[in-house]
Amino acid sequence: MKTETETLAGETPGIAYELVVHRLEGSDASAPRVYIQAALHADERPGPAALHYLIPELVRAEAEGRLLGSLTLVPQANPIGAAQHLFSQHMGRFSTGNRINFNRDFPIPDETGLRRLDAPSAAVFADRRLKSRLLALADDHPIVLDLHCDDEGVQYLYIPDRLWPEMEDLAACLDAEAVVLWNAGSDCAFEEAAFAQMVAQARGGDLKGHCCTTVELRGQLDVDPATARKDADGLYRFLVMRGVIADDGATPAELRADFVAKPIANVEMIKAPVGGTILYHVVPGDRVAAGQLVAEVVARPGEPGGAAQVHAPQPGYVLTRRARRFIRMGDDLLKLVADQPSPSARIGALED
Repeated sequence: MKTETETLAGETPGIAYELVVHRLEGSDASAPRVYIQAALHADERPGPAALHYLIPELVRAEAEGRLLGSLTLVPQANPIGAAQHLFSQHMGRFSTGNRINFNRDFPIPDETGLRRLDAPSAAVFADRRLKSRLLALADDHPIVLDLHCDDEGVQYLYIPDRLWPEMEDLAACLDAEAVVLWNAGSDCAFEEAAFAQMVAQARGGDLKGHCCTTVELRGQLDVDPATARKDADGLYRFLVMRGVIADDGATPAELRADFVAKPIANVEMIKAPVGGTILYHVVPGDRVAAGQLVAEVVARPGEPGGAAQVHAPQPGYVLTRRARRFIRMGDDLLKLVADQPSPSARIGALED
């Protein structure tokens, strides 16, 4: 494995960021090439934890001549966000310099198929140059995995519907509980931008063998050795199944019997009707009926009528819920993967 440390200049004198990139060389030029990054939202740590256990296995496969496809790994893809702390709280989702989500506004190909990336020396904010660099690193890799996590949630993936059900193998290997399928975007997240480049470069529109996804590795607090090892094992098994690694000991996986796969239009973003303390009545992974009580928001503790009840708008599967227990009116309480499309469905990201 070769490790490179790239320097990203900051916006002011004396400020710079380091981006660590690992490269492993496969022995078969026809085998799939793989790009994996983690912690683009810098406060989401399950991805780096999983790569901590996966990388030694990849190095071992390379040393033993079992690595067929080449890999590019960026275990901590956002050194800018990693450095953002305010009063001891990590601010890893949005750039404090311009208030833009680190996983939004990636450059995508225009109607002619041309994509304009910012050069490392471009006179733009560092987060824009970082986004261009990450896309450039991911280019020419038919398998692109962006490791994230939610607040509190099950293991699930966002996948372009054009790549489903071919990507069932990844969901099965990761023991994922759900997949959210999308077919249009407007927020230009990394996954959307990487997939748009795949489509632009696909010969005759053939995307066979391609894989592009945002992997949500449960919740922010699901970071421990056992969980990280399980995720690393799942990623390793997937790479074996896709012909990136030769390993006769790895066996195919099957989707869970209760697996959920729905279009993104079916996701109900249930919001808080008032501000206050959240009392949840469901956990991620629960199935709920229409009208079932899913949460209460206590605005005036102890007073008659001081808690607002929140009910499921239709039957569905609880995908995620908010980690903190104090909420503002209008904030998202939980994501429900409903049986039918949501009346409030919109094109683009589910949340800011």
